[in-house]
Amino acid sequence: MAVSPTTESKSLDSMVPGKAVDSTPRPALWADVPDEQWNDWRWQMSHRLNSVEELSQVIELTPEEIEGLQAENKFRVDITPYFASLLEDDPYGPVRLQVIPKGKELIGFESMMADSLAEDAHSPVPGLVHRYPDRVLMLVTTQCASYCRYCTRSRVVGDPTANYSRSDHDAQIEYIKNTPQVRDVLLSGGDPLTLPERILENLLARLREIPHVEIVRIGSRVPVFLPQRVTDELCNMLRQFHPLWLNVHVNHPREITPELSRALAKLADAGIPLGNQSVLLRGVNDSPEVQMELVHKLVKNRVRPYYLYQCDLVQGAGHFRTPVSVGLEIIEALRGHTSGYAVPTYCIDAPGGGGKIPVMPEYVLSAGPNRVVLRNYEGFITTYTEPDEPYERDDERMRRYLEKPPRDEGMQKGVSGLTSGQHMTIKPEGFDETHRRGRQGEAVKRGKRNYWDDYS
Repeated sequence: MAVSPTTESKSLDSMVPGKAVDSTPRPALWADVPDEQWNDWRWQMSHRLNSVEELSQVIELTPEEIEGLQAENKFRVDITPYFASLLEDDPYGPVRLQVIPKGKELIGFESMMADSLAEDAHSPVPGLVHRYPDRVLMLVTTQCASYCRYCTRSRVVGDPTANYSRSDHDAQIEYIKNTPQVRDVLLSGGDPLTLPERILENLLARLREIPHVEIVRIGSRVPVFLPQRVTDELCNMLRQFHPLWLNVHVNHPREITPELSRALAKLADAGIPLGNQSVLLRGVNDSPEVQMELVHKLVKNRVRPYYLYQCDLVQGAGHFRTPVSVGLEIIEALRGHTSGYAVPTYCIDAPGGGGKIPVMPEYVLSAGPNRVVLRNYEGFITTYTEPDEPYERDDERMRRYLEKPPRDEGMQKGVSGLTSGQHMTIKPEGFDETHRRGRQGEAVKRGKRNYWDDYS
């Protein structure tokens, strides 16, 4: 039998209109905990909930949730008391769905993978993913404050035996030092803000010593799961390493509490630009109305909506996935209907390691020799007339005004290399061998006007 969920109403919206809400109402279980302890992030971490017995004191668990919590091979469960305060009585509540496991997590689905983004295959050293030409992903820990049931890295996240060591960090930084095209380093994990402060400070200081590293980013859900961790001391440490950016991970407007707002304000006041990455989750935020409220609350808190991800093909996430058409519907409902600054980029992180692919509604309807036909968010159709004067661009002259020459990305230039004339084709692996059809040596050329063409 579950105890009374809270000492007062669980709905933050039920407060007296116009009266500031200073804190999230606590469940009765923690009603007598002194504020000094409750607001101590260390206390929160040491009192996380992860069992049927513990969670039953906060909410009435369903049979499916009990099955998920008792499953032998389940992905790790840990929920801070603060975040447990947001758990709804409704078993289908948007916060509850994200952190309470269900038995269906163990059911496989077509194309399910452990590492759907092929991060391990793109790691020159353990924990460092170099997929894009000028930036790397640096996994610095496998630990989080709480654990999302749809986690992309559930193959390793939450496993203390798989954690990254000082020697792993050393190898990651050495690779970055020796790879001058890397100008942007993203710290992730796990969650970098769960690291001891001295370790995080050391990593940031070592990265800042590398001349070609221009910016450092941190991806963290700690402000959401554990806003108490965002202390003045942490912000003062982080502000030493500008330009430093931070992306949080908020999926539903209910997660934007007074505590999170204060944490975000501290980070923004420390000069840290803030973005948000959401995952499109069935039953959580897969409606235009929810997304509209979410992005409006984010920008009010000085957070720019950055990405809306299609749910990855990872084990445990099958029941969260939506059709791609749902994401397109959401972007259609945001673009033009609210500030462009509040519209995230909807993308699919390509299975197999292709990186993020933006997906959006089609606004170019047609094109003629000198006109483009477009439509706006209302369905208004118009034409844009192209310039009469033939278009030419002097790239060499324009490069003279750059601070430094453009990077050579080689074949990673991709489709951009085709439009710029650097390459003519991009061939699938084995294309030439397939089309030789068993022929040995070069093809025989016949005809006086025949010669070898360069298709590269």
